Amino acid sequence: MSGLRVGVYPGTFDPMTNGHTDVILRATKIVDRLVIGVARNDGKGPLFPTDERVEIVRTEIAHLADAETRDRIEVRAFDTLLMHFAVSVNASVIVRGLRAVSDFEYEFQMAGMNNRLNSTVETVFLMASDRFQFISSRFVKEIGQLGGDVTPFVSARVAERLARRYAAARGHAAS
Repeated sequence: MSGLRVGVYPGTFDPMTNGHTDVILRATKIVDRLVIGVARNDGKGPLFPTDERVEIVRTEIAHLADAETRDRIEVRAFDTLLMHFAVSVNASVIVRGLRAVSDFEYEFQMAGMNNRLNSTVETVFLMASDRFQFISSRFVKEIGQLGGDVTPFVSARVAERLARRYAAARGHAAS
């Protein structure tokens, strides 16, 4: 695998949205291999546990149309500094998606800190496609929790998982 440009696309993916899928497909155009790093970040209070988020992302990748693209993507959980994870998978690029100007300030600071930690790993920002700029996992969870239709924002598979999760939560609340 030497000589290959490896990229890492980190996130919590709680849940994975159509915007995430768009960034993944676009990132595969600029790297030879893409490692999707599912962050084990219990401090954010994720809806889905890490193992299930990894499974969700793997399922979504398995449903990508292009087999050649699917074969160049790997999904892994991580609970270290992003820069340590990037080095552990031999990545030279970190891919970050930007939806709006409000994302930029945080991401700019993070890229600067990561560069100080390891200047050999570059951060590349991909602007969200216009049809996905407004989608965030936080809004998708809120819509789903309140019984709204999330199908415009996530795949049917993710929508079904969300529906089951919220139905189970409502069942527990009624007990």
